[in-house]
Amino acid sequence: MDILTIGEVLIDLTQTGKDARGIPQFAANPGGAPANLAVAAARLGAQTAFIGKVGADAFGRYLKEVLAENKVDVSGMAVDADHPTTMAVVSVDATGERDFSFYRSANADVMLGKEDISDEALKAAKIVHFGSVSLTADPSRTATLDAAARAKKLGAVITYDPNYRANLWKNKEDAIAQMKAPLPLVDILKVSDEELPLLTGTTDCESGTAQLAQNGIRLIFVTLGASGVFYRFGEKTGHVAGVPCKVGDTNGAGDTFFGAALSKLCKEELDTLTVDKLEGILAFANKAASITTSRHGAIPAMPTLAEVEG
Repeated sequence: MDILTIGEVLIDLTQTGKDARGIPQFAANPGGAPANLAVAAARLGAQTAFIGKVGADAFGRYLKEVLAENKVDVSGMAVDADHPTTMAVVSVDATGERDFSFYRSANADVMLGKEDISDEALKAAKIVHFGSVSLTADPSRTATLDAAARAKKLGAVITYDPNYRANLWKNKEDAIAQMKAPLPLVDILKVSDEELPLLTGTTDCESGTAQLAQNGIRLIFVTLGASGVFYRFGEKTGHVAGVPCKVGDTNGAGDTFFGAALSKLCKEELDTLTVDKLEGILAFANKAASITTSRHGAIPAMPTLAEVEG
């Protein structure tokens, strides 16, 4: 297995427009950052698996089907009979920017427990990936950190996306503390230009990533929206330009970028990776993210390998 992702899978109830009477219309898109990443990487040729928890309901069955259709191994997905599948309502403004409202305080994805993540699944993966949405509450917080620590001991490369959603946290201080907690376990980190100052206190990519690298993180990406990505690889830093596109919506763009990058990095050794090779991988990931951004939804918008290489 190339990549195992752990965390939330949910319904993104995404605004698609308004009807003639001005009533907002929504589509029930599959979503959740770790699930998105598993699909993005699978569509681009990686072998991926996903572990998370859904409710015993129609949305839960639908999500499992979508991941399986996209060639993601769902044998580790758990079903919770007592809590419904998680939902996020995604409203979109005139520029394509998103506004999230989450329905998950007592929903299935938060109920992921240590016992739902086996050593066998962790041992089978070259890369084990998670995000910070899993860290907002227990039991999923403890389960995710425990799995990352176990996977590290078992020899996996640990990848992390501290995707900040303000309305999932009690306050910003708690969010920052929990988002920083896993950093010493991490080998490859992706942050957005909005998250960098939360974790480092600076918007400067050079000094911010130098600070993050002190945790032992070997490869750091700072996504810059349309401007592409800044990277730090040990002492080396650089920038790879973005690929211009007409924005449909930005939902899933970051997950596509990281999934695309990891679909290539899972076939490399960080010890022997060259800067040229890395910059080629990041150009590929930028193009994949651009294609997703030009369409609507997250998983439905993600490109195939033929589309990115074409």
